[in-house]
Amino acid sequence: MKNIVSRRVFLQRSVAAGIGLAAMRHLSEGSAASENGMKFGLVTYMWAADWDLPTIISNCRKTGFMGVELRTQHAHKVESNLNAAQRIEVKKRFADSGITCIGYGSNFEYHSPDPAVLRKNIEDTKEYIKLCRDIGATGIKVKPNNLPAEIPKEKTISQIAASLNEVGKFARDFDQLVRVEVHGNLTQEIPNMKAIFDQVTEPNVKICWNCNDQDLLPPGLEGNFNALKGWFGDTVHIRELNEGTYPYQQLFDLFTGINYNGWILLEARTEPTDKIAAMKEQLSIFNKMTAKAKN
Repeated sequence: MKNIVSRRVFLQRSVAAGIGLAAMRHLSEGSAASENGMKFGLVTYMWAADWDLPTIISNCRKTGFMGVELRTQHAHKVESNLNAAQRIEVKKRFADSGITCIGYGSNFEYHSPDPAVLRKNIEDTKEYIKLCRDIGATGIKVKPNNLPAEIPKEKTISQIAASLNEVGKFARDFDQLVRVEVHGNLTQEIPNMKAIFDQVTEPNVKICWNCNDQDLLPPGLEGNFNALKGWFGDTVHIRELNEGTYPYQQLFDLFTGINYNGWILLEARTEPTDKIAAMKEQLSIFNKMTAKAKN
């Protein structure tokens, strides 16, 4: 009965996230919810890597960002060593601020041929799933990170998928998503990610699109997007929208075409002198691109 109730709660929360309840929260400046439902948020890598949690929340309010994915080992110090009272305090800070704690961005990976290393990554993932539940988040970001050359490719792909199924099943009882970033040597290539997800059976294990150059390999962005779209969750990682040559306008067109209403999360790489101004600029570009996509 516990699992039945948990699944029901999970589905209810997923629906609530899908219709964008966070988008209705008042922010001090601007809006990071586009007209077509996409919401703009921040990954603390790298612009917020040296900000403590109050600063992160304050700067998101100042700039109109609606949510945060807390990247591991950053100055916010939201880690699994927090005691129960500290976890409640983190949850309260987010709830009182109107900023959504989207989740935790971990480095846990499941490709190692060493059984002890693999098991540690799985068990540590479970501990951080508990943390996510306790701080009011909705999921944890994990990643495949390689296909070791000395191991048959198919064996590693099956191992990664089995690991995702294990942590996904665990996360289900904590009402959490497992967000799998398209990341890593070889594993960020779309056919390999698809091969992994062809073996994923847990419905709360989802893909986090990551805007890699490999997305543009044949058959191109639209073909690769379509190959994975059935597994998309509620998070997408982007870099600065006015840097590089990644076709973000086309990407937003594609997401608009599937009625995506999740999070577009900025995972910045540059070092601007004024990060607050830079955040406002990225939000402005996001709003223009998504408005154009709607038209």
